[in-house]
Amino acid sequence: MSKRDELIQKYAADLKDKCGVTPDMDFLTKVTIGCGPSIYNKDSSTVSATDPNEIATVKNNFLIKKLGLKDGPELDTAIDAVIEQYGKSERNKFRAVVYYLLAKHFKKEGIYNK
Repeated sequence: MSKRDELIQKYAADLKDKCGVTPDMDFLTKVTIGCGPSIYNKDSSTVSATDPNEIATVKNNFLIKKLGLKDGPELDTAIDAVIEQYGKSERNKFRAVVYYLLAKHFKKEGIYNK
């Protein structure tokens, strides 16, 4: 099993066990690939929910640039909801899992079919 496949399995387990979501494995794979090499770096593979700069990065680079959403309070509300779903006390929130949940929230799965 490749390193990426191992990570996808880890992300799927987090979605199931910590978020209460049955993962769509094809979509999870696409989101993981979309994260690029950041998934292999300990720091960039996770999202620090307590760091305002990190939340701004998720909002600007993923929600606005990648998903093509307009900036507004609903983006912050969605990020908060995903962080809550993952578990605020959960220290390591994987970027791919957060992105997966946000893409599902906004029904933007089609972005990954291009």
